[in-house]
Amino acid sequence: MLDQKKLIVSHAPFWHNGSRVTNRSYHTILAALPALIAGVYYYGIPVLGVVSLSIATAMLWELAINYVTKRPVTIGDGNAAVIGLLLAMLMPATMPWWAVITGTFIAVVVGKQIFGGIGSNPFNPIALTVAILMISWKDLFNFDGMLLNYDFNFAAAYPLAVAKHFGSAPLESIHLGDLLMGRQIGGLGATFGLGLILGGCYLMLRGFIRPEISLTFLAGVYMTALLFNLVDPVRFAEPGIHILSGYTLIGAFFLATEDGSSPVNGIPMLIYGAAGGIMTVLIRNIGAYIDGVILAILLINLISPLLDKIRPQALGKVV
Repeated sequence: MLDQKKLIVSHAPFWHNGSRVTNRSYHTILAALPALIAGVYYYGIPVLGVVSLSIATAMLWELAINYVTKRPVTIGDGNAAVIGLLLAMLMPATMPWWAVITGTFIAVVVGKQIFGGIGSNPFNPIALTVAILMISWKDLFNFDGMLLNYDFNFAAAYPLAVAKHFGSAPLESIHLGDLLMGRQIGGLGATFGLGLILGGCYLMLRGFIRPEISLTFLAGVYMTALLFNLVDPVRFAEPGIHILSGYTLIGAFFLATEDGSSPVNGIPMLIYGAAGGIMTVLIRNIGAYIDGVILAILLINLISPLLDKIRPQALGKVV
């Protein structure tokens, strides 16, 4: 009998470039800090409570599911902390504690771990969570109502809600520079446009996200909003309002680019991002929801596996 050697073959990929999930997680947290700091400036101490509770419970849920399923403890890779942070940034500063805990449970256990952990999730866990919370308790994401008792030194009205119900005329007094600097109400970490842009550029320059998705997402939002505005400038807001308000920027740089639920090939990335931007404006302008970013991202998550089948033809003779 031949003396055969046993070869242990692991699952793909077999080549590793030395990058780690931990590096991506910590750099994502660093990129999100400018927008988060602006949220603390505008909304005060309650922001720290929501963010701290969200990060802590996200890590606790992950630790609990690790023990229940007898898997290695993974909270050290920082992914649960990133989920908790980004989820909190989409919430109002007055989000009740029970909603934060419910949200982190859905994000970590249902959106991530139930599918096998990081990289196996078909949907972005944060987008999935916000969609479930919006459908279950829609008043929690009514920013005009949730932030009613805040004394703002700027127009205290959610721009997308104004555009949805009253058209573009009431938005004429809102300057795009104010929106860029976060002088608008919304998610506690989603209003400071300049900070989100800087954070997104940082992640792109460091190679943690691919620019194809983010840039085509923003281009899709801009071009679709421009077409609507040209058809009826009274009813539909200008493209700048759509770009700099709501979840557009945080969606383009931090949500749509999530590895597990987005394509990996170049052309699919372009289609994926553009489709997300187009769907965002369609939902906002003719759909039932005020901000379409979350639902648009879930929709493009669905088509991501199909898009990744679009690949360049191999070199050689076609037979």
